[in-house]
Amino acid sequence: MDKLNVKIAGEIALSEAPGSTMKKWREIFGITQAELGEHLKISASTISDYEGNRRKSPGIVVVHRFVDALIALDTGKGGSVTRRFREQEQETKFFEAGEFTQAVNAADFAKLIDAKCVVNSEILGQKKLYGYTLLDSIKVIMEMPYTEFPKLFGASPERAFIFTEVSTGRSPMVVVRVTQMKPSVIVMHKLEKVDKLAVKIAQVEKIPILTTKIDIEEMKGRLQKI
Repeated sequence: MDKLNVKIAGEIALSEAPGSTMKKWREIFGITQAELGEHLKISASTISDYEGNRRKSPGIVVVHRFVDALIALDTGKGGSVTRRFREQEQETKFFEAGEFTQAVNAADFAKLIDAKCVVNSEILGQKKLYGYTLLDSIKVIMEMPYTEFPKLFGASPERAFIFTEVSTGRSPMVVVRVTQMKPSVIVMHKLEKVDKLAVKIAQVEKIPILTTKIDIEEMKGRLQKI
């Protein structure tokens, strides 16, 4: 079993709500309950019961089969999720990524990090997050090779990009504008006022921008508990 399989299996086994964690990973891989059930030769309703935490916590055999099924089904579709996640595991000096054990509503995420939504607040509650990527905006913009950009999205693009060392917010939003994949939420750390062009880009891309002054280590500590 390789590192990715171990990571997923371990996260499920250690979760306080293993069914919810299984659901998170199924959704990250873009696999329906019907597809998973067909592959495992069980009913979609059985999978629904596991994900709703209505069945007894899955044993190691069930978890092993579940993880193998995700990888196999993704491979059958071209392996894009598996490949992206394995690339993200490589060491990098430009960013730090974290994954949540279950999907988090973006409005709840904002409260958790003491953030204020300054753009697109009306759609914040419609967004869900599976993780976050902490980026040094100066290093990413000035030093990071463009070929490395896909790694910023970790296991799923439905995540928050948290930019540090931000002066106006314009440059990070220009980067987001020209990338093919888009994060669900942008966080500008310790930024007093967001640049007008950054606001306009966020409106066009329909990405909420949050600002927060919370200490980075405190933020990471709170996020790692999700």
